[in-house]
Amino acid sequence: MRRFAADRAKRLLFRSLFSSAATPSAPFSSSPAAAAAAAIDSAARSVTVDTINPKVLKCEYAVRGEIVSHAQRLQLELQTKPGSHPFEEILYCNIGNPQSLGQQPVTFFREVLALCDHPSLLDQSETHALFSADAVERAWKILDAIPGRATGAYSHSQGIKGLRDAIAAGIAERDGFPANPDDIFLTDGASPAVHTMMQLLIRSEKDGILCPIPQYPLYSASIALHGGSLVPYYLDESTGWGLEISELKKQLEDARSKGITVRALVVINPGNPTGQVLAEENQKDIVDFCKNEGLVLLADEVYQENIYVEDKKFNSFKKIARSMGYDDAHLSLVSFQSVSKGYYGECGKRGGYMEVTGFNAEVREQIYKVASVNLCSNISGQILASLVMNPPKVGDESYESFDAEKSGILSSLARRAKALEDAFNSLEGVTCNKAEGAMYLFPCLHLPSKAIEAAKAVDAVPDAFYARRLLDATGIVVVPGSGFGQVPGTWHIRCTILPQEDKIPDIISRLGAFHESFMEEFCD
Repeated sequence: MRRFAADRAKRLLFRSLFSSAATPSAPFSSSPAAAAAAAIDSAARSVTVDTINPKVLKCEYAVRGEIVSHAQRLQLELQTKPGSHPFEEILYCNIGNPQSLGQQPVTFFREVLALCDHPSLLDQSETHALFSADAVERAWKILDAIPGRATGAYSHSQGIKGLRDAIAAGIAERDGFPANPDDIFLTDGASPAVHTMMQLLIRSEKDGILCPIPQYPLYSASIALHGGSLVPYYLDESTGWGLEISELKKQLEDARSKGITVRALVVINPGNPTGQVLAEENQKDIVDFCKNEGLVLLADEVYQENIYVEDKKFNSFKKIARSMGYDDAHLSLVSFQSVSKGYYGECGKRGGYMEVTGFNAEVREQIYKVASVNLCSNISGQILASLVMNPPKVGDESYESFDAEKSGILSSLARRAKALEDAFNSLEGVTCNKAEGAMYLFPCLHLPSKAIEAAKAVDAVPDAFYARRLLDATGIVVVPGSGFGQVPGTWHIRCTILPQEDKIPDIISRLGAFHESFMEEFCD
């Protein structure tokens, strides 16, 4: 209606202009069109950055911030004016978006999706020559679980029951402990699930959420949007981004002394942007901390498939809690998973879930109510979430090709991580911890004082100044560490390991040449 009213006002205004041209004596200011235009202008002026929700202004998301906007402008210039910059392409190392950088989707997953979205293919004889037998079988099973086999219809607000059954079975197989389909809420990626829990837990700015620093900006942004307080706890860079219980206790006590009621602890494992994988004993200490302090444990586990070191393995916090003998009566735990990461990288399909345990029936009803406001998550994402948690098994027709694709992607990511880690550590004044998991490196920049002063002179944070200069010189897009939080006085950048393997040598070469020039320019 607003768009219709605006268009109608514009038409009236044009008529008025032509009318006044024909009859100059007609007072333009008194015409209906002029009044309508004035009303529109008044409405536009009534909504300014000073009158919108201040929580929106407080919210920031560095992963798609100013550096990325500038990169997009440069990309447009390269298209319209080839040769206008000292590089031929923009290399996006800023975001965990694998398929945008050339990673291919997993064949089995896409076969099942195609058959579910176009069920008539299942009745055609040619299909069995084009699709694997287990993909056809899985598609039939999924469609039978969808009312009316209608993938274009709304589903139950928690997600299709048969798909939740499959996910629960996958969780049970992963952890060795039972999972309840009724605990699972399917969502459009993990981000809406995080927002749901923040909406549930935060009542005012007096409610706090313990959040790691560095952290994925989704958490600081969602806490700000929902009006809470971020209570930071610092990961220890000197011990490979270790999570120390003493630090959690210190920050918890400090927040409580300020009158903040801390409601939950966020743990990202494997870490984003830091890439560490928690040890089992560390996880047990974290579970005990949350149990003893009465905190909800919000476990971001979306990188659970991305482990690159032999001496570490992923253990879900639910598995850890159950192995300690804790059940729903002892701990409130929400685990987040997504189809966007891992070896699948299906970011655009927007699939994910949260497993909600340890909440009473009345609270669960409220979670369901919030989910129902959004009707349901998209069906393709729901299907993918069920496939990710139940991929082909040994003996299935697709297993060997599936396992080859999965292993190929993960082993390549490990090689890329090591190559970039070594490259950063070879640069003057740069130190970089090992990427044990996830998709990122978070090197520390020991910048010369002249570079820091130059950044201040242009009103820029030093790591953002470095990232902007890197982009302008090389076309490489990274995210300033200040967008994730860091120990005051330290500077970092986050760089993904996702560009395809044949691009990595060029990235390393460009990065090295730039850094050498930068350090020479600003040497003390």
